[in-house]
Amino acid sequence: MNPALAPHGRRRVLIATDLDRTMIYSRAAFGDVVERLIAENPDIAAAGSAVCVEHLDGAPLSFLLASAARRLRGLAESVPVVPTTTRTIAQFQRIRLPGAPWRYAITSNGGNILRDGEPDPQWRASVAAEVEASGVVLAEVTSRLRGLIDDSWVDKFRVADELFCYLVVRPDAVPRDFVATWGAWCAQRGWSVSQQGRKIYMMPNAVCKSAAVAEVRRRLHESGELSAEATLLAAGDGALDAEMLRAADLAIRPRHGELEYLSWTNPNLTITEAVGIRAGEEIIEWFYDHSMRPAALGVE
Repeated sequence: MNPALAPHGRRRVLIATDLDRTMIYSRAAFGDVVERLIAENPDIAAAGSAVCVEHLDGAPLSFLLASAARRLRGLAESVPVVPTTTRTIAQFQRIRLPGAPWRYAITSNGGNILRDGEPDPQWRASVAAEVEASGVVLAEVTSRLRGLIDDSWVDKFRVADELFCYLVVRPDAVPRDFVATWGAWCAQRGWSVSQQGRKIYMMPNAVCKSAAVAEVRRRLHESGELSAEATLLAAGDGALDAEMLRAADLAIRPRHGELEYLSWTNPNLTITEAVGIRAGEEIIEWFYDHSMRPAALGVE
């Protein structure tokens, strides 16, 4: 019997995982694992050690190791895997992750749930109503923000799926007190501010991955596909993932990224030994250990 299955075919494990710098990596985020490979062959996908899973304007953009790709494909055939990302719907749809198509995926930091690739309008409407009820709306945040930034340190200003906004910045040029001061203003109004590398996100508290994961879990249980006592496994690297990791039964984060910088931990948390793209491989192997092996679930 598949250890990930409960009696009557209900799944005993649900996996929710962040993507960028958790599962998939740009060349800049690889770490030192494939520097030689890149130097010898700019198209590293052709070398067989890494698999390109995203192109932008025809150019390779995001990768995972070939060994991790094979493991993820096998894992997705046996347990529900829910990609859970801050990317917009359009940005997510560029990715060709092994294991697709996905029954459920979460985008826009939880603001959208995709079922069989299609956005769920009821979930989106419920999130919008909660944002409106709990704090200021996006238009007020963006209006105030535009008066605080300039081209000397901001390269791009983006609104994502009409749910939140973010800046693409030159990190060394960001005013020293900007994140703290702006974050304090936002916190008083039901929003949070999080810097992840070159991006600074402004996010309503009502738009969160953990709430969307809980909704997917509820739906899978109600449909009879997921056992009531199923284990929730989660992975992520940024502050926007922290609540999802805290809500999981077991969680893992890489030894890099925003949560590493913050030294964030939790009793249910494992931290990888590896950094860079090797951490992605370790995370997928960790998912496998806790999903597919009988000892991990106490199954005889």
